[in-house]
Amino acid sequence: MTIVDEELKLDVEPLSGSIGAVIRGVDLRDMSDDEVAAIRKVWLARKVVFFPQQHLSPDAHLAFAGRFGIPTEGHPVIPGIDGYPNIFEIDYTKSRELYATYGDVATRRKGIDWHTDVTFVKRPPLGSILNAKVIPHSGGDTMWSDQGAAFADLSPSLQNYLSTLHAVHDGRDAFKNILERVGKGNWEGKEFAELEPATHPVVRTHPETGERVLFVNPGFTSHIVELDGHESAALLEFLYQHSVRPEFTVRYHWTQGDVGFWDNRSTQHAVVGDFGAQHRVIQRVTLKGDQPV
Repeated sequence: MTIVDEELKLDVEPLSGSIGAVIRGVDLRDMSDDEVAAIRKVWLARKVVFFPQQHLSPDAHLAFAGRFGIPTEGHPVIPGIDGYPNIFEIDYTKSRELYATYGDVATRRKGIDWHTDVTFVKRPPLGSILNAKVIPHSGGDTMWSDQGAAFADLSPSLQNYLSTLHAVHDGRDAFKNILERVGKGNWEGKEFAELEPATHPVVRTHPETGERVLFVNPGFTSHIVELDGHESAALLEFLYQHSVRPEFTVRYHWTQGDVGFWDNRSTQHAVVGDFGAQHRVIQRVTLKGDQPV
């Protein structure tokens, strides 16, 4: 079903039962305040939205992001592109050069598995905006999972129990080597020489919608504070599998020039690693977030 806002001429096409929508009828380089408010409303409800064929320059990419929040560093450890420290370029075909320069960031598999961005800091990102620059002829889709729907699907007793727990998120395994090579990282304008784990609630409350969402991910969550090692591993494994069940997910096939904007507070995402040696380049701008509660 396509929903059309007659006043603003926004065409909103939901992509699944709970998550994802394509928004047409707007030029991201020239948005009115009313259009920004309407887009934010759809984004909060659908958690990830896509704008086909926008072909944004780096400056336009940053300007669009600035209408929805405060851009922070593109990545706490990996440098941004030349002249744009707030734009992080994701290019798997350059992975060997990246590793040679900065160290083994992670295995290719870990680099594309389910995760929520940068949860290993005190204030993880609010959201991120992807700008598709080079897209393979086939493959290379991205998937997102609705962590509010995943939490709502659990039994009330398990929901209540999970709401009492806290989990440690740790980025050292993935980024320690690269940090040692570059010497320092930056996040929210502050330099650091070491990555320190962060502790967040297993279930957080979305600060804008009030929705309760699962907030653990296999990319960066190391353990649950209140449980012993075996209990923590078993519960996390269940949550990891449950939270990305097909009914909670949406899959998007990119075309060059597309822009995707997701709420990092209520989703996980993963890249489908089916594009082989084909070239795939997507640039990311990240928005400053808040401390999960």
